[in-house]
Amino acid sequence: MAKHPVPPSAVVFAGILSLAAAMGIGRFAFTPLMPLMIAEGRLDVAVGGWIAAANYAGYLAGALTASRLRWSAVRLAVTALALTALLTAAMALPLAPWLWGVLRFAAGVASAWAFVATAIWCLGALARASRGDLAGAVYSGVGFGIAAAGVYCVAGSAWHASADMLWLQLGAIVLVLLVPIAVVLHRLNGAAAGAMPAPPARAAGGENIRALVVCYGALGFGYILPATFLPVMARSLVQDPRIFGLAWPVFGITAAASTFVAAWVLRHASRLQVWAVSNVVMGVGTLLPSVWLNGFTIALSALCVGGTFMIVTLAGVQEVRARAHGDATPLVARMTASFALGQIAGPIASSLLLHVPGFAQHGLDVALQLAAASLFLSAAWLWRADRSRTLTHPEVSHAR
Repeated sequence: MAKHPVPPSAVVFAGILSLAAAMGIGRFAFTPLMPLMIAEGRLDVAVGGWIAAANYAGYLAGALTASRLRWSAVRLAVTALALTALLTAAMALPLAPWLWGVLRFAAGVASAWAFVATAIWCLGALARASRGDLAGAVYSGVGFGIAAAGVYCVAGSAWHASADMLWLQLGAIVLVLLVPIAVVLHRLNGAAAGAMPAPPARAAGGENIRALVVCYGALGFGYILPATFLPVMARSLVQDPRIFGLAWPVFGITAAASTFVAAWVLRHASRLQVWAVSNVVMGVGTLLPSVWLNGFTIALSALCVGGTFMIVTLAGVQEVRARAHGDATPLVARMTASFALGQIAGPIASSLLLHVPGFAQHGLDVALQLAAASLFLSAAWLWRADRSRTLTHPEVSHAR
């Protein structure tokens, strides 16, 4: 029997919930909870950096293995979100830090699987309904999930809830969110939920692809340090969780809002221009707390980094797809791998610097400055590449 068609609004809502659970909780819940775990004496900043790096390594592993499982998108999505709930709740167990790292690695794998599966079933269903214009709204789920998890942890801290209790509750929330997602997945027909045809790639020249991949890796390295340590830096200024915990919700709300303006921005400037300017803004936001740490710079960092990382993500993927000849999937995979490697390098660099004599008090600051430098350098290359392409191929600049 044919299933009833699902309205695009329901597909978008389910996609938002899926990304909110997988990314906002499964991937990033450790960020607002790390300062609470530090305050409880369960770990320090250096150990927290290694645990965060394990999660990002898991995300890389998940991105590389999702297509090799040969599961349907529905099965992959449900399995990944169920694992996310279980692994999130398991962080409440009284384990050694290295075992927490194992749990976070596995959670990273599950979040990547959920992200890939959502892109297949959700964007595929929207494409079949001729509503591809709603894709940006789906990706706002990442930011909304970050903001919601952050607010929940702030409220829990204000009511003196322990980190263990918050981990358990966040795991339960993922299970609750899985219910409406599963309903929509059940109603989607097999074609829409199971596969998404690759979008046709426009042959706009394959030159400098390697440099674009490196620049995308700089994005991962640049944004991940503020995305990991902003609440920790805020806590060094004030002990009240109702105040220091707000840095992460601000980051998430700004990221969610940016997905709605990204389409408009990309219609009024070339992708490389948008990417370059966004890298400069993100670099400023990354640099500020390392040279002048106060409440203003923490808030400005959250706005600058949160407001640009999703825009760069969209611009970067669109650019490499436009340059591809034929199927763009291998190039997008290279971009994703570079991004993931940059994410892993950020927390590892900060943790190593914290153990270097002379850097114990400023290791995180130095890592932030290195990240900002990588963003500024990549922005300079992107701007020059755009100018060079405009002068050599003026027709490309009009194609955006």
